[in-house]
Amino acid sequence: MSNILDLVAGLPRRAAAAGDVVLEQGQRGGSLLILASGEVEVLRDDVRVARTSEVGAVFGEMSALLGSPCTASVRALSPCEFVVVDDADQFLRSTPEATILVARLLARRLDSLNKYLIDVKAQYEGHDHLSMVDDVLDTLMHRQPRTARG
Repeated sequence: MSNILDLVAGLPRRAAAAGDVVLEQGQRGGSLLILASGEVEVLRDDVRVARTSEVGAVFGEMSALLGSPCTASVRALSPCEFVVVDDADQFLRSTPEATILVARLLARRLDSLNKYLIDVKAQYEGHDHLSMVDDVLDTLMHRQPRTARG
C-alpha cells in the first residue's frame, strides 16, 4: 500500500508559520490537509488532544466524511507545509487506496479511545458517577448514522 503522500503528489501545497491556525473548529471544512513537514497541535474546545510531526498525518478527514464543520482546530507549532486536497469527498471517492488509509487512521483512533474508556471503567468500577462510560462505549459501538450521504 502506498503512503498518503505518494497518492497526493503534484497537488498544491500550503505553507504555515508557527502559530498559524490551518483548520479552525466550527468552520466549514471539505478539504484534507496532509502534513509534509513541521509540527502541529490539534485542539478541541481549546484543549490540546494531540501533537504530531508525523509526515503524512491527515487533518480535516472527519469534517469531510461527516459533511460537517471542523471538529477540532489544527495549529502549526513550527513552520509547516501541507499538501492540500481541496475536494476531499471527490478525492476519497475516486482514490480507494487513500480511503483505506484514512479508514485505518480513524480505526486506530477509535481503538485507542475504546482502550482508554475501558481502562477508565476498570479503574472506577462500582462508582456510580462514571456510569456515563457505559453510555459512551455503547454509543461508540452501536450508533448508526442519522442519514446516509449520497
